[in-house]
Amino acid sequence: MSDVVVHKTAVVHPGATLGSGVVVGPYAIIGENVVIGDNVEILARACLEGWTEVGRGSKIGYGAVIGGPPQDVKYKGEKSFCRIGENSIIREYVTIHRATGEGKETVVGDGCFIMAYAHVAHNCRIGNGTVIANAAQLGGHVLVEDLVLVSGLVPVHQFVRIGKLSVIGGGVRVTMDIVPFVCASGYPIRVKTLNLVGLRRQGYSNEDIGLLKKAFKILFRSKLNTTQALDELKNGFPQTAEIKHLVKFIESSARGIKK
Repeated sequence: MSDVVVHKTAVVHPGATLGSGVVVGPYAIIGENVVIGDNVEILARACLEGWTEVGRGSKIGYGAVIGGPPQDVKYKGEKSFCRIGENSIIREYVTIHRATGEGKETVVGDGCFIMAYAHVAHNCRIGNGTVIANAAQLGGHVLVEDLVLVSGLVPVHQFVRIGKLSVIGGGVRVTMDIVPFVCASGYPIRVKTLNLVGLRRQGYSNEDIGLLKKAFKILFRSKLNTTQALDELKNGFPQTAEIKHLVKFIESSARGIKK
């Protein structure tokens, strides 16, 4: 615990583990089984409880509650986990609950930005580099892949999956899976276009983007149903990493994909 700074009003359980350079602000509460990595900053009145781990370089905002018990009637006090990756930012009054089920976990990846008043429920998995904007509400068991943007005031139904590099517009309800690489918005929500800005920012080649444009048209603008469109993607397209990921995502959908 070298170089650890704990405000005199903070409460840190002697069983908690704090890495080097950790700063704990006024009235923060750190529970017995919490593990804090190096150079983490925990601001005033934040509460970290349960079997929670926070990766190095992350920042926990004012009043955030991390690792609380799940809001799930099936939960009976079993040992479960909440894991926050490295260099992630959790802003004011965010709630992230640990999982339901012995040994299960709720996971937020590296380099994520979860904005004020957002909620991440039990058993959610959020990939690396993802942004969850203000007051977005993720139900239990939601999967959000890498580099996704979920805009403000978006409720996401339990067990929904949101694919890599997708963008969800503000204030819309997400009740079915959103495939990778797209922008979805509107009332009711619909897939509108490819996330061209995101693809270019991530360095995808013109060839890769062109192939995804063709795949998008097959999936969302043709008269083919989803099964027929998948057959076309598997048999009529070069099997690049992006096409394979798209196909696998759709084939493994339990709730169906939103079109």
